[in-house]
Amino acid sequence: MPADTSRLDFRKRSMPAAGLGSFLLILAYAALRPGSFSSAENLGALIFLEILLVAIGNYGKAFVWLLLVCFFWAGMNVPLASAWTTGRWMVLAVGAAVGIFMQLRDRSFHARSFDILSLLCLVAAAVSGSVSAYPTEALLKALSLTLLFMYGWFGARLALRTSEQLFFSVLLASCEWLVYATAFSYFVLHISIFGNANSLGAVQAVVAVPTLLWGIVSASSPGVRHRRSVALGIALLLLFSSYSRAAIVAATGSCIFMCLGLRRYRLFVQLLISALLLAAVAAALFPLQNAPAESLSSTYLYKGRREGGILESRKSPWEHAISAIEEHPWFGSGFGTSLTGEEDSQEPTIVFYSAPQATREHGNSYLAVMEWTGLFGCIPFLALVVLLLARTFSIARWMRRSGWPSNPSVLLAAIVLAGLLDAVFEDWLFAPGYHLCILVWTCAFMLMDLAPPVISRFSPLCTAVPVGQTQ
Repeated sequence: MPADTSRLDFRKRSMPAAGLGSFLLILAYAALRPGSFSSAENLGALIFLEILLVAIGNYGKAFVWLLLVCFFWAGMNVPLASAWTTGRWMVLAVGAAVGIFMQLRDRSFHARSFDILSLLCLVAAAVSGSVSAYPTEALLKALSLTLLFMYGWFGARLALRTSEQLFFSVLLASCEWLVYATAFSYFVLHISIFGNANSLGAVQAVVAVPTLLWGIVSASSPGVRHRRSVALGIALLLLFSSYSRAAIVAATGSCIFMCLGLRRYRLFVQLLISALLLAAVAAALFPLQNAPAESLSSTYLYKGRREGGILESRKSPWEHAISAIEEHPWFGSGFGTSLTGEEDSQEPTIVFYSAPQATREHGNSYLAVMEWTGLFGCIPFLALVVLLLARTFSIARWMRRSGWPSNPSVLLAAIVLAGLLDAVFEDWLFAPGYHLCILVWTCAFMLMDLAPPVISRFSPLCTAVPVGQTQ
């Protein structure tokens, strides 16, 4: 206890001192070069530095939100998005470095099997990158994944341990406001802030739908439950208006996981009926382009092209990926890069963007990583996914036995499951430049830091406890 108190006192003394010192340095720089902040770029850099310092000073509570905002901002069609294309990597690197310092200083870090597997993934990514036709591009992609996993090892775990209740409260409120803002942008202003329809559907399916559904089942009052139900209905309308079948499958999986796991059968039936009605409304108000007005199954399953089958749009990229795996089965084409027939061209020198000649669509995150790293290199990646699924199913078993929805592991497992399902038809799961990749892996590292909740035969109201501790 005295050691913990001394560490807390040190933080309370050091953070204000660091903030004051940074402020004095900025004032001194402005006094020596008074015209340096006259341009918008320098002023924006100063504001960014101030926000970064504030987030570092309140690392456990605020930094995870700065990281998520930066990556989501960079991936959206909103003003100043291009500025965050570079800045987001700086934030991720700082978050990883500060997390390492704080965890090692407090001697609170302990390696788990999930951490060891993720480290083996980084080794496989680095080895495959060294034999890539685009080594610079591949090694930079491996570096970005390294920063993400390092933040997961240290920063995400610290955020969960420091402010668990605050994190989930802010996540719920953020999802509500995100749904309202997205609906206003798409339905009123007709501005696609998430770019393509698949991205819109993925954000709603992986983030909004499971979070709002969890907020409904764990609401403390009828008023809060009704408000979140309205937000969930809007999220489902946005989801169906995207016509993204991968996102619809992901949202369906997370809803089944949560409703059936918590034995909320009536809620599941209500949700199913509401979803069918909203799908019909979306098809009527926002018809799919170049698709004849047919049944809902034709609209959403086949997108008006029954002759090609349900997986017509995925057959070509899947076949290309399988062919590439057969050509380079052992070490792959290099992490994050693909052999597109332009290998003889000059190697790309773009640092913050993926070079178009080094990448292509795969239509499946698991086929993509298998092509990138080869049959040997993909083993730790697939083992990482299996370990996540095992933890998700252990949470589902606990949910069936306890029926208690308020545990944070329920929401984390639902988000991770939705991400893994969407990744079956999209190739963003191991692409750290995509905002959902950052969110899903942050939730994954948090989920693995929560041991399966202990069921007491005397009380069903039990909580998840960090690994290594007991109730």
